[in-house]
Amino acid sequence: MPNDERNLETLPDGFLGLIPLESCRELGQKVDQYLVGWRQKRQHMHKHDFAFKNYVMDSYLIETAVPRFGTGEAKGIIKQSVRGHDLYLMVDVTNYSLTYTVCGNENHMSPDDHFADLKRIIAAVGGKARRITVIIPFLYESRQHRRTARESLDCALALQELIAMGVDNIITFDAHDPRVQNAIPLKSFETVQPVYQFIKGILNNVKDLQIDSEHMMIISPDEGGTNRAIYLANVLGLDMGMFYKRRDFSKIVDGRNPIVAHEFLGSSVEGKDVIIIDDMISSGESMIDVATELKKRKAKRIFVVATFGLFTNGLDCFDLAVEDGIIYKVVTTNLTYQTPELLSKPYYINCDMSKYIAYIIDTLNHDSSISDLLNPYDRIHRFVSRYKEEQEQKRPLRFFSK
Repeated sequence: MPNDERNLETLPDGFLGLIPLESCRELGQKVDQYLVGWRQKRQHMHKHDFAFKNYVMDSYLIETAVPRFGTGEAKGIIKQSVRGHDLYLMVDVTNYSLTYTVCGNENHMSPDDHFADLKRIIAAVGGKARRITVIIPFLYESRQHRRTARESLDCALALQELIAMGVDNIITFDAHDPRVQNAIPLKSFETVQPVYQFIKGILNNVKDLQIDSEHMMIISPDEGGTNRAIYLANVLGLDMGMFYKRRDFSKIVDGRNPIVAHEFLGSSVEGKDVIIIDDMISSGESMIDVATELKKRKAKRIFVVATFGLFTNGLDCFDLAVEDGIIYKVVTTNLTYQTPELLSKPYYINCDMSKYIAYIIDTLNHDSSISDLLNPYDRIHRFVSRYKEEQEQKRPLRFFSK
């Protein structure tokens, strides 16, 4: 999307303030750089009007801190005024790299710790901001979105808690089940799909893909992710298939029912490049099992694509899968914490989401519609068309004798 002047028809809804918590500091700084660059270059007749006061700044970051006592208890501090601001808080609840001390013992921060810190900063705002938007890429407790026994509904409770604290908008990415927004039906909840960034990342790194139904296919690793695969297949004009995970519901291993077998539903994948797309890679076992099954069916190259690369069991299993020729590339975003080891892997493709988040923030600050950002159909088509044109230009000329 070009950085045009479309947002300037409406006034900003308050002074823009960006608060990335420590868990999301690096991503927040990238977002800030985009916002600063765009607004410094923007030329419009209202630039010096009072309504656009503090519109152009060197940084929109607001300094905060969450110091802890020796017991591990903490408090949120905002070190400058936020009165009248349109605030955007960013938090990565999966960032386990951060630590704190409890009675002399080092603890790694859990999702519960990150969510508590988010609430502390919201509490420190004290109702002074004009509007609060929370950007929580990996939705807190999103896998605990429904009851299957007598158990807590953590995600719904967390959303209701944020709204009760004065949050106006909640933006997340690729929610495990978007129906969890039913817990807050009168408030704004957006779940954003990074499909455009996936396609851009793959096509920028692999230059010999043939994007048609004869040479490529989209696969959903389970029945729960079919909508995600259907959208990608439709926008690229490809066929799709899916796996059904047959589980043993009589057992629970590591908090889940073990998978007995993967049943494939779809046409032949023989000789085709395959994109397996899902919302997250947790341990990675399921993705590797699906890739192995596709290789048994003579698939060509396999791209494992997920919004969130958690890799809870490390990268050894992926190293082995790539070495054995089962997986060709692993594609995830920088919406969650990425280890230096992951970023150094030659098979890994990192999709940077900072520019996309900056577009969303810039648009919302002007109270403009983000519909075109949520549905990148046209942008994907333009990018794929350019990719195909470049392939045609590089293709050698063929001379045929009569």
